[in-house]
Amino acid sequence: MKVSEVMTRGVECVKPEASLEEAAAKMKSLDVGALPICDNDRLAGMITDRDITVRATAEGESPKVIHVRDIMTPGIVWCFEDEDVQEASRKMKEHQVRRLPVLNRDKRLVGMVSLGDLAVETGNDRLAGDTLQAVSEGGARKGSS
Repeated sequence: MKVSEVMTRGVECVKPEASLEEAAAKMKSLDVGALPICDNDRLAGMITDRDITVRATAEGESPKVIHVRDIMTPGIVWCFEDEDVQEASRKMKEHQVRRLPVLNRDKRLVGMVSLGDLAVETGNDRLAGDTLQAVSEGGARKGSS
């Protein structure tokens, strides 16, 4: 099964120059905990609700002043839409992440694939379970999840 068959399409991005307040508001309105960061239609990084909390708020930074680019995670892991879900699962395990941006072969963002997508859409409980276990164990080693 290909990633394109299980991914979530129509993913919204935030620009690097957006404020954290804008990013948090978008997360709230979309009911998501992570947003891809796109610069000129290219994936530039990711920002999570945890990034906002730990990298900015806990440091006393103002969400109205700090920009997404100041706390985003650059150099993120991603997969291609025509890759097999097994490959996406391998990347999640190796990099201990719960979601991957999905790119087309022109390297344009076309979706996101999550552990939930692997669990629900593939019908492969073992694939989802093994991936979740590897990601969770990695987070425990690092002191987070």
